[in-house]
Amino acid sequence: MNKPLRRIALFCGLLVLALLIRDNWLQYVQADSLKSDPKNRRVAIERYATPRGNIIVDGEPITGSKKTSGDSFNDFEYKRTYKDGAMWAPVTGYASQAFGATQLESINDGILTGNDDQLFFRNTLDMLTGKKKQGGNVVTTLNAAAQKAAYEGLLKQGKGAVAAIDPETGAILALASTPSYDPSKFAGNSTSVDGKAWSKLQKKNDPDDPMLNRALRETYPPGSTFKVVTAAAALEDGLYTSADEKTDTPLPYILPNTTTELKNEGNIPCKDATLRVALQFSCNTVFGKIGADLGKDKMLAESEKFGFNSEQFTPVRSNASVFPKSMDKPQTALSSIGQFETAATPLQMAMVASAVANNGTLMKPYMVDKLQAPGLDVISQTEPEKMSEPLSEENAQILQSMMETVVEKGTGTRAQIPGATVGGKTGTAQHGVDNSENPYAWFISYAKTSDGSSPVAVAVVVEDESANRDDISGGGLAAPIARSVMKAVLDSKK
Repeated sequence: MNKPLRRIALFCGLLVLALLIRDNWLQYVQADSLKSDPKNRRVAIERYATPRGNIIVDGEPITGSKKTSGDSFNDFEYKRTYKDGAMWAPVTGYASQAFGATQLESINDGILTGNDDQLFFRNTLDMLTGKKKQGGNVVTTLNAAAQKAAYEGLLKQGKGAVAAIDPETGAILALASTPSYDPSKFAGNSTSVDGKAWSKLQKKNDPDDPMLNRALRETYPPGSTFKVVTAAAALEDGLYTSADEKTDTPLPYILPNTTTELKNEGNIPCKDATLRVALQFSCNTVFGKIGADLGKDKMLAESEKFGFNSEQFTPVRSNASVFPKSMDKPQTALSSIGQFETAATPLQMAMVASAVANNGTLMKPYMVDKLQAPGLDVISQTEPEKMSEPLSEENAQILQSMMETVVEKGTGTRAQIPGATVGGKTGTAQHGVDNSENPYAWFISYAKTSDGSSPVAVAVVVEDESANRDDISGGGLAAPIARSVMKAVLDSKK
């Protein structure tokens, strides 16, 4: 072979080698990134070529799929639909052809679309038999009746949130937030329909921020509901050993190292009150003094046992609730009554109530019971998991008796349920600079049946203009919602 031909052959060989390298690079190195590239229209078309699997509550789907092939603007065959979408949005999130997916729809997207690696063998079998690919199901722990009670109760009040938990397992029974949104309204990709619906829901266009999941993603000052944590700290650290021991609290009580008086709401019997009476009447002075006496380190340690300062994954992420780590004595006193920089999600305060109800053991909250293959075979099952022990069983039972007094004859009487034992704590959290805006009304509680089991713990927060600046607000606005949710769970157990 002469020299020019040899050079041409070598050049052609290099071209073939470069082509082979590029081909393998695309197929093996860049395959995953190209597959997930939002500009890859074919992947998106394939994604919506079959009905999506469903999210299940009480054995029934709360989601569905709808054919869109008749829409001239849409080359996707199916889009997501929702049953009672606004009620379930804090649980499901959304799955939109134009705007992606959130929450359970996003976290479990692989199962729902049928693309998860756990479905590989089933998909391979279906391919060999000519069967169309199907999505699997996400079976939740939610209780439909409890969710309805929570959502409808909040609608009557305006803005707010509810979280309900089974104390014995950590299973989430209700997760409601208002105002809410219907994910069906923007499930497609039409600019004129779905785009406009999406735009209206954005915070810049709607200051009420209906797409905010207030049950998981909003932290509020917890107000007097945090006194349950402070009472737990007092018992656990041996500051007091019973509910009926005098606390040696002066009236007035001056915050340490200051001349500032910590005041109570109204003329209530807080001087040297017992822990039981102090929780019954929600004495700021008693619990502020407890916090100052214990000190920030002990208060911080106890609050973190309840889950403060840590994100929770249900598997949907919940914001970390906050108990401050840097405080002086006066600030520790204020933080111990749910003021200063203390902040909590409704889920966090439901966890507080559930730990007390479960004799001191806090279970990890979760909302997915199991994942199913298209044929309903179980892919994975969630097992209840212990998270921590904020209280001993003895101290938890002391605190239960105190919370039950609050409902029997204190500020939480509107949470009473015939035939059940209910423990609770009201709260009204200061809001705005110098408490200039209307406060948030809180109520946390649990219900026990005649056999002593406790199937539900609830936290309710209401953002309402009619809220008063005392704990009656929590009892009047939030407690009736909690009662409805607890009753729905109790009735479902009969």
